[in-house]
Amino acid sequence: MILLNGTSSSGKSSIASELLGILNDGWFHLGIDQFHRVRGPGGWTDEEFRPVFQRTVLGFHRAVAGLATAGNDVVVDSILGERWRLADCLQVFDGFPVLFVGIQCSLPELVRRERERGNRTVGRAAMQHPLVHQHGVYDLEVDSEHNSPADCAALIAAQLDQGPGKAFDQLRSAS
Repeated sequence: MILLNGTSSSGKSSIASELLGILNDGWFHLGIDQFHRVRGPGGWTDEEFRPVFQRTVLGFHRAVAGLATAGNDVVVDSILGERWRLADCLQVFDGFPVLFVGIQCSLPELVRRERERGNRTVGRAAMQHPLVHQHGVYDLEVDSEHNSPADCAALIAAQLDQGPGKAFDQLRSAS
């Protein structure tokens, strides 16, 4: 399993797409945005949406684990901007080899991308930016601002060739 963690608009999905093109053996790409898109519209208030959001994220982690349990390799595209999300991943992905990758990008570039895309809530990346990397431990960090998605994917694939990551074990030991 390769877990890509970064803010909205940091390039996770683009990097994941590139990874699928260079990794062998039929890897899957599952992204949290995909799960949010396939949930029916609810017309919730912000307060009503919070538990729906949390259930979606928790279900997403279990869907990823389900694919991995069946022997599939998965590139996971997620935003671990709240401590409960990382804690859940540490629990649910226990026993799986996880390469934990931080996708780094400056705040001005994130804001530019967010505005340019037009399908994101402007300000979401700024809100996530100080939170998403707060745990501080990765197997690899890539800079999506100064490197293309293909270059980032090549760095990740090279790290994957070195064997399973150790960041999740370090984070579990620290909790």
